[in-house]
Amino acid sequence: MVLPPEPLYDPALDVHVAEMDEIAAMMQVDGDDDTPLTAAAVAAARELVDAFTVAPESVQQQFETRSIPGPRGPLELRIHVPEGDVRGVTLDLHGGGFFIGRPAMNDRANVRYAAATGSVTVSSSYGLGPEEPFPAGPDDCEAAALWLLAHAEAEFGAPLRVIGGQSSGANLAVLAMLRLRDRHDALAGIDAANLVFGVYDLSLTPSQIRLGNTRFRDLYLPVVPVADRNDPAISPLYADLDGLPPALFTVGTTDYLYDDSLFMAARWRAAGNRADLRIYPGCPHGFTGYPAELARIANRVCDEWVAERLDPGVN
Repeated sequence: MVLPPEPLYDPALDVHVAEMDEIAAMMQVDGDDDTPLTAAAVAAARELVDAFTVAPESVQQQFETRSIPGPRGPLELRIHVPEGDVRGVTLDLHGGGFFIGRPAMNDRANVRYAAATGSVTVSSSYGLGPEEPFPAGPDDCEAAALWLLAHAEAEFGAPLRVIGGQSSGANLAVLAMLRLRDRHDALAGIDAANLVFGVYDLSLTPSQIRLGNTRFRDLYLPVVPVADRNDPAISPLYADLDGLPPALFTVGTTDYLYDDSLFMAARWRAAGNRADLRIYPGCPHGFTGYPAELARIANRVCDEWVAERLDPGVN
């Protein structure tokens, strides 16, 4: 008897794809090509992202900005403490292709997430290419995680329990956890990894090749040959993933990083860890920030998943 294939996502979600298609078309920017990104193009991209992600003043007022020492200079922490009992602290690492973005770009999302999970959110800055290429980003995220491990309990009344990020931030979140495990033997208290449309192979997965958008890698890795970009210190898909915390992988079917989440979730499970994979039909890269029902569903699933991980006795 031939069994029908198990669907990769809930078919009931298909009803929302037309809305996502319409919104994604409005949000679309020029596609990728082989032309190197100039300094002017980088500056323009940063300005555009900053303008698009700025939160209303009423949201910004709910955050505290703090400076902590980093390997190459101060790091900025963007902190939001939810009302009520604090159940843990989350280190949030923003996306942006390793060359754009800032902690404040996740203000709206972090207010929602903190209220739903009871977790303090701490978004950290990190070095961006081309001014601060690899290994500045991983070094800075490691430093932010270590600072929270040392100070979160005293500062917020709860320990660091979740590490997560989006896109390039998901890559850095995994690298931070690997460094905590390998360099500091300090991963035991991390209960969850919330990894949203991450890039885990900078030597390119099939979906990256097929759907494009690869130029940013040269800004982040200007002196690393393409043949060496599968180094586990850069591309955690190739790392030893033993002993990592339960992880939720979120991705859309039209994301150029689609395969990264498929492959990483499989390797996470193969290493003996819990990996939950949630796939959303017709959703492109960055979709969780769109004003669409599929984005609201995905964000709710992430929030509920993390909240469950923070319950006593849950692993």
